[in-house]
Amino acid sequence: MGEAISRTPESRTAALPPPIEERAEEAGPPVARTRLARLRAPRRPRLWFEILLIAVSYWTYSLIRNAVPAHKDTALRNAHWIWDAEQSLGLAVERGVNHGVDSVTWLIVGMNYYYATLHFVVTIGVLVWLYRWHPGRYAAIRLVLFATTGVALVGFFLFPLAPPRLMPDMDFIDTVLVHHTWGSLASGNLAEVSNQYAAMPSMHIGWSTWCGITIAALARPRWVKTLGVLYPVATLVVIVATANHFWLDAVGGLICLSFGFAVTALWYAASPYRLPQHIASPVARRSVPGRTAQAPATDQAAAQETAPAPATPLASDLAETADADPAATGGPTAGRPGSATRRS
Repeated sequence: MGEAISRTPESRTAALPPPIEERAEEAGPPVARTRLARLRAPRRPRLWFEILLIAVSYWTYSLIRNAVPAHKDTALRNAHWIWDAEQSLGLAVERGVNHGVDSVTWLIVGMNYYYATLHFVVTIGVLVWLYRWHPGRYAAIRLVLFATTGVALVGFFLFPLAPPRLMPDMDFIDTVLVHHTWGSLASGNLAEVSNQYAAMPSMHIGWSTWCGITIAALARPRWVKTLGVLYPVATLVVIVATANHFWLDAVGGLICLSFGFAVTALWYAASPYRLPQHIASPVARRSVPGRTAQAPATDQAAAQETAPAPATPLASDLAETADADPAATGGPTAGRPGSATRRS
């Protein structure tokens, strides 16, 4: 006579695959835990550190910019080269714009103050806005600005350039001096503390375009997006009308900005505007029997989706068990269909 064969829930669970945690360890550490991934991961910016970083960075930028040798002859020669190149293209419009706007006193005075203030006010305002409302993107977009400014220092050193207002034989008007307005660090009594021959590239254009792109990409109201688009355009008109830059200086500023975006895209492997807006708060970990810490909620959800369901006895298993052990059901099993008992 043969023996009864029974299947129990214990025998079914014995062949289950190892827990997800063990399988993950066997596959090796996840990429997100590598050192490079940790460096790239967005962090919640700390206010005191950001204020210190921006202050030290701008101080360093000003120090290096003003320490670049101011070769007057080279700067004037480069300015004539730029002017001749624009004339050959039929786009030497700076002098006409300069004289035309200067004839409207209130307009040119407003542009003088625009040139002296908004360059800093709007840029700092955008940084504060990013810090408050887009902390997940803040560091990446700030890196664009820093890389842009850093490469501009190379341009100041390699290509000293006099602004149009300092070309004595070209009949440009220094609007700050003529209208006695407070403004350019390279005009009037403040000229001694600033490098007057660092016009290429134009950081007024580099920074304003950075602000404009950021506002247009991230702001929600359409009128705010429109202001973001118009801001660098208005800045271009101002730098030309006040004779502080050639329009080709603006092209140099855009090239520097493109470099800043390229560096940031390579570092973060994505556009800074496509990064998450907010930084997820860390999930509190609590001790679990048999484990040192609990995984974050997102990991738990993924584990629940992929982990096999707990083993439960099937109806057929219960039937087979009952046939094998009549005492389990309280009665005989003779003549009942589905019996698992085999006879030799």
